[in-house]
Amino acid sequence: MSLNDYTGQTLELTVARIAEYGYFLTDGEEDVLLHSNDTDQTFDEGDVVQVFLFVDSRGRLTATTTIPKVSVGTYDWVPVVDVKDGIGVFLDIGISKDILLGEEDLPVVKSVWPQKGDLLYITLRVNRNNMIYARMATDPVIQDISIKATMSDFNKNVHGYIYRTARVGSWIITAEGFKGFIHESQRRTEPRIGEKVEGRIIDVKEDGSVNISFLPRKQEALDEDSQRVMDYLELRNGAMPYHDKSMAEDIQERFGMSKGSFKRALGRLMKEDKIYQEDNWTYKKQK
Repeated sequence: MSLNDYTGQTLELTVARIAEYGYFLTDGEEDVLLHSNDTDQTFDEGDVVQVFLFVDSRGRLTATTTIPKVSVGTYDWVPVVDVKDGIGVFLDIGISKDILLGEEDLPVVKSVWPQKGDLLYITLRVNRNNMIYARMATDPVIQDISIKATMSDFNKNVHGYIYRTARVGSWIITAEGFKGFIHESQRRTEPRIGEKVEGRIIDVKEDGSVNISFLPRKQEALDEDSQRVMDYLELRNGAMPYHDKSMAEDIQERFGMSKGSFKRALGRLMKEDKIYQEDNWTYKKQK
């Protein structure tokens, strides 16, 4: 096999000769350069060196003694370091060259593209020109690394990373290793791929996977909605033209909540003697 066939993989090579700018390594038939910038070690001729092979920015096969956790056929979590419209996102696998996850492998809707700092579970693939690209883990791959939840995990708070998203919902792998699904009705906004999210388990399925909700528990939601109303009143100097008979679409547009949630929040605040209504306006009570 040619050394090119090992692009994106780790292997052991022998130092054939030492140059001013690095080392030429050989498998006995072909040589590859280990540039001094790609190692913090020193070697003598004849030393056996473990290296990772990749193609540099000039299209040349090169070696590094930095062995990434991810390679062709192996998966790991890696951070997004840059996003380029029309190209894709670039990932840091630990070597001197960032790896591209191309636009064609990302969702059509760019609002759910990963952002800098997000984490993706990927492997590497090599094209016909020996260029290395990232490939996101498929559902079966996630299934293989996941662990089964039990009913004791019901209602548990969890966090993890989104690995797949669609209009109907989003898929997550949690820190515990649970494979989870968030239905669109259980989220207020669609999360990005690679985004770290938090939620709670609302169902444990027979296969050990879980359904997760991003929505707060009922009491938490009431607290949040009531605070949102009070915050808006503060911005309006204690008065707002919204009340319990306001149109549902106006409430949704202004507060991002249903009319039912809005009425419950108003009811709570009136019970706590924090607000009152008059002539289709709502006012904050002055202390």
